[in-house]
Amino acid sequence: MLTLDLGISHRQQRTVVSLIGERLPATLPLTGTAFLFARAAGVTLAAPRVGTWMDSLITVVSLLFYATPIFRMGLMLILVFSVGLGWLPSFGMGSVGVMLHGWARVVDVASYLVLPSLTLGLFYMAVCARLTPAALLVGAGQDFVRTARAKGATEGRIVRRHILRNALLPVVTIIGLQTGLLLSGAILTETVFAFGGMGSFMAAALFSRDFPVIQGGILFLAVVFVVVNLLVDLSYGVIDPQVRTS
Repeated sequence: MLTLDLGISHRQQRTVVSLIGERLPATLPLTGTAFLFARAAGVTLAAPRVGTWMDSLITVVSLLFYATPIFRMGLMLILVFSVGLGWLPSFGMGSVGVMLHGWARVVDVASYLVLPSLTLGLFYMAVCARLTPAALLVGAGQDFVRTARAKGATEGRIVRRHILRNALLPVVTIIGLQTGLLLSGAILTETVFAFGGMGSFMAAALFSRDFPVIQGGILFLAVVFVVVNLLVDLSYGVIDPQVRTS
């Protein structure tokens, strides 16, 4: 493990490290985009609407996304946006048989990334959208909020600069802990969309009982999980200055 000698794939007769290196550039944009979308959309939807009818609507929609299996959500998005509307491609990582360069290549790859990222991110957006209002309600009753109102600060500034920054700590913690679920969800997402990343790679190795590949993939996912949670811990000081002083 220390020398990165993870063995040879029984099926492809190549080193596991080289196979992971080929699939990694596909999985990182998928999981990274889904992660950023879930966090940004979840906080944005929930933060300014706590206690309103919009909050109730977001709660219902979030529960719907949370209760829907990832593979089912992917198939529904394919039926709507690919089969029905024809806006986005339904599977693959890029156009086949077309030589694209520069921005044309970037736009083409991004179009294939939209549906998988949306499928994977909607579940975690629902989690974030449900946690954020509860954390905001707790922070809204604190003394520093009443002090800010007494000084004449607007409600928008109070929510953004005072309540939201304190409420983000538990939300960021849960998102970091759910990185493992995000990576496991990528297996289903990549299988549904025929996205040639680590997820579909691990699924193929599992069905073919290619044990060196399975062991190397699990080790890689475990390292990513540890690194992400370390970054989450380091982000506490950036979000809340009181963590640095304590």
